[in-house]
Amino acid sequence: MLSYSNLRKEPKLLRAFTGLDEAEFLELLLAFDRAWKADERKRANKRQNRQRKAGGGRKLGLELMSDRLLFILVYMKLYPIQELQAFLFGLSQSQANRLIQRTAGILQAALQQMGHLPERDGQRLKQVLAQCETLTFTQDGSERRRQRPKKNQEVYYSGKKKCHSVKNHLVVHPDNLRVWFLSKTVPGSKHDKKIADEAALSFPDHAVVEQDTGFQGYEQDNIIIRHWDSPVLVDTDSGYITNACC
Repeated sequence: MLSYSNLRKEPKLLRAFTGLDEAEFLELLLAFDRAWKADERKRANKRQNRQRKAGGGRKLGLELMSDRLLFILVYMKLYPIQELQAFLFGLSQSQANRLIQRTAGILQAALQQMGHLPERDGQRLKQVLAQCETLTFTQDGSERRRQRPKKNQEVYYSGKKKCHSVKNHLVVHPDNLRVWFLSKTVPGSKHDKKIADEAALSFPDHAVVEQDTGFQGYEQDNIIIRHWDSPVLVDTDSGYITNACC
């Protein structure tokens, strides 16, 4: 059975299962604990007239807060089916389902407290990115498999991946690898450039935006587009990076 007390002894496995090292996990655990207690208070206020004694009813499982955080991080990182997630943590499938529903919202609240959630509004992105020390960013699409839907199967079928999938558009700072923007989730058949256009992204003036050929034709005033497969040059007049095809 997976538990934090076991995984902390195996740093490589902890990172493989959660994407975090021990120091990052413990920092997130503090915020997760605060968010959980805030959620408990909110639930208690809604149940002031309850007849059943507090603590009664079905049990969530995983008494330790560190194991609850590990549970949802493993689910978000590996995205196993719920039967497998339940087996890994010694739960029933129904317990795993309830725990996923609850801990996902609490994890989001914890990340919000820490200021780690990416921007979701493309028009506000310019203001958010302006705080970065260097104005070089990478934009790309992130595509992942999904189960074949019962309806509209052709919409979710990705000819590139040869499977049914969904995708998001990301804007990442290459130095700290932080995701600064995350678009809404769309079917995998949608083209990367179209997602970027619909998101109406706004970058700071003179920002360097690196992208692959999936964004061919994407342009924006007052920024410099750099394609990964293009020779990099420096504009001697402005001092900004450009590329040979511009």
